[in-house]
Amino acid sequence: MARLAVNGVRLEVRSMGEGPPVILLHGFTGRGASWSAQLRDLARGHRTIVVDLLGHGRSDAPADPARYAVACQAQDVAAILARLDALPADVIGYSMGARIALRLAADHPAAVGRLVLESPSPGIADAATRAERRARDESLAATIERDGVAAFIDLWEAQPVFASHAQLPDTARRRLRAERLANRPRGLAASLRGAGQGAEPPIEGHLREVHASTLVIAGALDAAGRDRAAEVASALPDARLEIVPDAGHTPHLERPLAFRRLVGAFLDGMPAGRSS
Repeated sequence: MARLAVNGVRLEVRSMGEGPPVILLHGFTGRGASWSAQLRDLARGHRTIVVDLLGHGRSDAPADPARYAVACQAQDVAAILARLDALPADVIGYSMGARIALRLAADHPAAVGRLVLESPSPGIADAATRAERRARDESLAATIERDGVAAFIDLWEAQPVFASHAQLPDTARRRLRAERLANRPRGLAASLRGAGQGAEPPIEGHLREVHASTLVIAGALDAAGRDRAAEVASALPDARLEIVPDAGHTPHLERPLAFRRLVGAFLDGMPAGRSS
């Protein structure tokens, strides 16, 4: 466990296991520990690296939202991999982490071996819709600053996209909430303002530049997420889409065994068998 200084910030990074490197990038309100259900299996054959992304967990939380831009965070990940002598690495990203992984593959192709994108998004192409999302994210950021993290997490967890979390075991729900509550208001607010989909230009125009072999995963219960994942997979030159039954936006939490089976087979170069 270490706080690595890269590009003017310090990021919490943890590594375990031996073998080909794989780095896991969490989603908004998460942290490196969010991948705990996956790490033991992955570490049996890989050197696994997890990072608390900027503004999350124990990593720095600078005030300037521009520092949180997906392209900047992708550059941070590339710097981490270089510092750890882990180039190229396979990259697993969930939601916001998947957007950072895509930008990493587009901007720093030598840093990436294979990609696993869970619930990714190509961004919001329509300018008016993107402006609406930016205004919504600004309102949420102001809520965090005004009311604190706990009140914000109540709102965040009540979103329909997380309705399928009702099927999680109580211990998993408590652990997920504890991870979210451990974040700081300044980091979450700045992340929303700087890395939210309203602030980011869509990456769809860059997807043809991503030549890494890619596994795209989405949950069958996440209708909007399925469509976004299919859009990403169809635009990438070398991608396969897998739909996990009985899972919503977070298959790695809701159906961890199915997720591990798909990811393990993909990283080991074996046919995974289609579930879509």
